[in-house]
Amino acid sequence: MRERHTRLALFDLDNTLLAGDSDHAWGQFMVAQGIVNRADYGIKNDAFYQDYLAGNLDMIAYAEFSLAPLTQYSTTELQTIHKEFMQTTIIPMIAPKTEALLKKHRDAGDVLVIVTATNDFITTPIAEYLGIPHLIATPAECLDGRYTGKLSGAPCFQAGKIDKLNTWMAQNGHTIEGACFYSDSHNDIPLLALVEVPIVVDPDTTLQAHALANDWPQISLR
Repeated sequence: MRERHTRLALFDLDNTLLAGDSDHAWGQFMVAQGIVNRADYGIKNDAFYQDYLAGNLDMIAYAEFSLAPLTQYSTTELQTIHKEFMQTTIIPMIAPKTEALLKKHRDAGDVLVIVTATNDFITTPIAEYLGIPHLIATPAECLDGRYTGKLSGAPCFQAGKIDKLNTWMAQNGHTIEGACFYSDSHNDIPLLALVEVPIVVDPDTTLQAHALANDWPQISLR
């Protein structure tokens, strides 16, 4: 009897499983907490987010901008700060239909994976809270218990998501056969085009037009 192939259920995080952007929200949270200067950091954070929406974000520059404040704290201190971020910002941001979607894929025996451009400092606790066991994210460098403010590898962004997914599949014995991918963003068109089942979630206008032209299914989790 042929063993059933285990399918991958791949999920973008920001504005997909979340009804908001965790990366941008982290910047707003740091401003609100007085960790960074509102006038300088807040304006730059908003500008980077507009670049992301437009599809021309310099991901390395943004990642280093976002990670720089982490260098002021130990990982223990950052865990405490992040717990408050989860409670005040992220948990209320989880889209209303997210849990039902995740349950559907768990019940089907699929392997759930978040594939996100946001760095792994921000997203690891979110993946854990959602009960998603695998996370492919932009890697933040941490040496001797301190974040350096740099990346420890290439960003997980646009076509870079495919590179990181391919590496992860090779390391974990999975293939792309039968995989589905959920995303809201035109930045994810390369990975959506790769999988057998692309599913567009509350899309931006560019992705919505692309989805209509390619007969990709669209859903809302909101």
